[in-house]
Amino acid sequence: MRLPDNLNYEVSGDRRRPAVLFLHGFMGSSADWRGVMAALGDRTFCVAADLPGHGASLGLPPDTYTIEGATRAVINTLDGLEVVRSVVAGYSMGGRLALYLALRYPERCAGLFLESASPGLEGASEREARRAADESKARRLESGDLEAFLRDWHRQPLFASLARDENLLLRTIDAKRRNDPGELARSLWGMGTGNQPSLWGELEHLAVPTLAVAGGLDGKYAGISSRMASINPRIKSAVVPGAGHTVHAETLAAYISLLGRFLDRLSLGLGEAEPVP
Repeated sequence: MRLPDNLNYEVSGDRRRPAVLFLHGFMGSSADWRGVMAALGDRTFCVAADLPGHGASLGLPPDTYTIEGATRAVINTLDGLEVVRSVVAGYSMGGRLALYLALRYPERCAGLFLESASPGLEGASEREARRAADESKARRLESGDLEAFLRDWHRQPLFASLARDENLLLRTIDAKRRNDPGELARSLWGMGTGNQPSLWGELEHLAVPTLAVAGGLDGKYAGISSRMASINPRIKSAVVPGAGHTVHAETLAAYISLLGRFLDRLSLGLGEAEPVP
């Protein structure tokens, strides 16, 4: 479903219950969360949005493809659903967006559940190098050869653990194949990591309970999650054994268990979540 000037979205659960907003990663869509949303059932009101340039959120105004514009679009979509505050669960790119939303619009966020997410790149030279890499990828997508792009994308070491399950890898690629390559390019031009401001310096001011989750096979993001937790006592980190970058896809039961415990503790007013034993 899509409201005028807002994002396409899917909903499930009980509208009378606390809301959980799901934000997918690059080349994903709201459909990525159907298994998680089904598992939560009626204990929450789940909203999964197609971020700008993904799924059916296409042909949007140019500024919507920036992180600030995407955040406003997410908030407008929640407004249309009469959701004032939600727990925001974001994966990778969606996690960066979730963290930005919580820092810039804290009144709209009841808690953060971050999966394989980073506050961005700290140094200007790092951001410049990443911006150049993102622009190169965007130009390649604009050429229209999505199939070759997808093959190369999943050859990255970041997704090595995903490739252990050939069926899961094929399903993942098939889902991403449904996106429009030109729209994905617009997302990279505007919301790539190189264009995002570093949020590391703002983490100490994060005011909502946060759980930063990473897979045990994803050393880079496990380290990022741990470092985030060392900056602010409201941030806890959890590492899921046997999972790589896509925790929710590779180890669905563990992801749901962590999210459920996080939501339970928020409902009890405890303001934190326990790491995986």
